[in-house]
Amino acid sequence: MRLGFFGAAGEVTGSCTLVDTGEARFLVDCGMFQGGAEARAKNERALSFGFDVRRLDFVLLTHAHIDHSGLLPRLAMLGFRGPVYTTPATISLLEVLLPDAAHIQEKEAEWQLRNRHRRGRSERGILPPLYTVMQAQAALKLLRPVPYDESFAPLAGIGVRFRDAGHILGSASLEVTVASGGHSRRLVFSGDLGMPGRPVLNDPAPAPASADALLIESTYGNRLHRSLAETEEEIVNAFARTRAAGGNIVIPAFAVGRTQEILFILTDLVRRGRLPAMKVFVDSPMANSATRITLEHSHLLDAPTRELIAWQQAHPRKMDIEFVADVERSRQLNDIRHGAVIISASGMCDAGRIKYHLRENLGRHESTVLIAGFQAAGTLGRRLVDGAKLVRIFGETVSVKAKICTVGGLSAHADQAALLDWLAGFHKAPGKLFVVHGESSASQAFADAIRARFGWREVHLPQANSFVTL
Repeated sequence: MRLGFFGAAGEVTGSCTLVDTGEARFLVDCGMFQGGAEARAKNERALSFGFDVRRLDFVLLTHAHIDHSGLLPRLAMLGFRGPVYTTPATISLLEVLLPDAAHIQEKEAEWQLRNRHRRGRSERGILPPLYTVMQAQAALKLLRPVPYDESFAPLAGIGVRFRDAGHILGSASLEVTVASGGHSRRLVFSGDLGMPGRPVLNDPAPAPASADALLIESTYGNRLHRSLAETEEEIVNAFARTRAAGGNIVIPAFAVGRTQEILFILTDLVRRGRLPAMKVFVDSPMANSATRITLEHSHLLDAPTRELIAWQQAHPRKMDIEFVADVERSRQLNDIRHGAVIISASGMCDAGRIKYHLRENLGRHESTVLIAGFQAAGTLGRRLVDGAKLVRIFGETVSVKAKICTVGGLSAHADQAALLDWLAGFHKAPGKLFVVHGESSASQAFADAIRARFGWREVHLPQANSFVTL
């Protein structure tokens, strides 16, 4: 049996692992690389080397985030026609996310074309979309729902179970059992694990007792998150500072998961009297749809979240949330010079409506940009976090005068301590453990922490585009 690491090895985005049992071939995740021009080149090359996509039997998808699902339409374009198994909530989210990702690519190509024409330049070199909205919609037909904790057999000799990973709505860890030649091997894929004890979703399900091979994420494998109480204090202080200065608060947020968590925290702070009554604009069609889908799957939410939803519905004037739909209303938000709280996507500031709000507010010292999620290397969000004084948005140079406030405790990813606690659920050392889905420094630090705590020897950091034989 071989594992092929075609993404999220030595980096965070582009999750894609090939499992070749000798009798079957399948992928776990098929994600898009994110983070500037280099990521675009990786997306162009992805799925075109190392294996023939037409020979794949099926795909297992851990969750809906684009860095795990975003190349599914491209997989179908290259000839894959098999089923893609994932949870029902993930399918609901993908019905929004994949067409939206295609739409953003189409609009970006259109903008480049108009910009070239305006400057009298040739159209040569303009990159077409990786896939179109129509191709994304065609890929959705491959999706097959599987509930949590229900074992199923995508092929003879292969058993699969999805377990709640507590990361975003519908997210899962995978337990895969492969029987061949009288032997049975268990492969475990952590997927992206959530932080226990945080609002909105249930905590991650415990790890299984054993595994012959384990792939575990390490996004925050080298650090600890601030406590929720510390995070709330940072948010309260940021709001007080911005209110006193007379500016706006702009919050780049992932449409799925992070937007809903921020809404929970702000609503809870208002309910408890730590923040005054407020008007919040959620300016992201995708986030609006994701919030609607979240409410439709309320059985997956934890009890405090269900209680808070009922409170907000009973007190709409204290926490007034406007989900901005049309472009004209989005533009009107740029006329608000103070008091606006704008949550918008994308979470790494590289696409979508957030770029317009940043263009209008970054140059204002009285405004605050609240960074509430991981910012991958090469993204606009990462440049802001790293202290850039000048950034380029839509081809324009924008000076950064606004307060950039990083809130570290809102991550949907488990930190080092939580990841280690999850690993403690194994009754014995996995046969081989592969640390993935983290920048090199984070993955190395986490591998060292695993060896130090458990004494496990078979801890590996796979190289991108490499194969490992089990």
